[in-house]
Amino acid sequence: MVRKAPRRTAQRILETALEMFNRFGEPNVSTTALSAELGISPGNLYYHFPAKDELVNALFERHRAALAPLLAAGGEVRDVEDAWFFLHSLFENLWEHRFIYRNLNDLLSRNRHLETQLQALIEQMVASLRNLLDSMRQQVLSLPSREVPTLATSMVVLLTYWLSFEYARDPRRALEPEHAQAALLRGASHVLGLLGPYLEQEQRQHLQALAGVYAGPRA
Repeated sequence: MVRKAPRRTAQRILETALEMFNRFGEPNVSTTALSAELGISPGNLYYHFPAKDELVNALFERHRAALAPLLAAGGEVRDVEDAWFFLHSLFENLWEHRFIYRNLNDLLSRNRHLETQLQALIEQMVASLRNLLDSMRQQVLSLPSREVPTLATSMVVLLTYWLSFEYARDPRRALEPEHAQAALLRGASHVLGLLGPYLEQEQRQHLQALAGVYAGPRA
């Protein structure tokens, strides 16, 4: 029987940090607690990541890299169903790195690198949503071109702060794994709902049907 090679320590640290940050919130996870969870010495942790902010930055880079191919596909969205799955996929990635969005303002206030990188990601998200809207305008969306930038920005605001809203509404349960699907579907439904006034009647009805099928009862 061939034994699998052990995961590299740095990879194990990142995976465990992501799990703990998501579960407890990044400010509530000390490097001492993280070392204990990993079963390594604090010195070993510091060897790979000399500061907790470096862990945060490494996890954010993984998040941004995972989003890149999806954001690049914004211009391929043609109708409401495409947009629904595009947005839900975005929310799934945000959920996988939800500690960033749960503690966003706190992280930005003390991490200059994250501040600049997040600004770049937001610009990419806005550009992707503008491409999505431009593509849908050619098919099913009656949206004046002058309104595209504002609507794209509004969609990104909802994407960025939706998980914070869910957490504020129900801090004890909202960001627990068993509530993930409902939170993501509500988010996708609300973001896509911004398009409602601009959709052709048939597509508006399709949007309502999708929201009912996938999101279920609104909380």
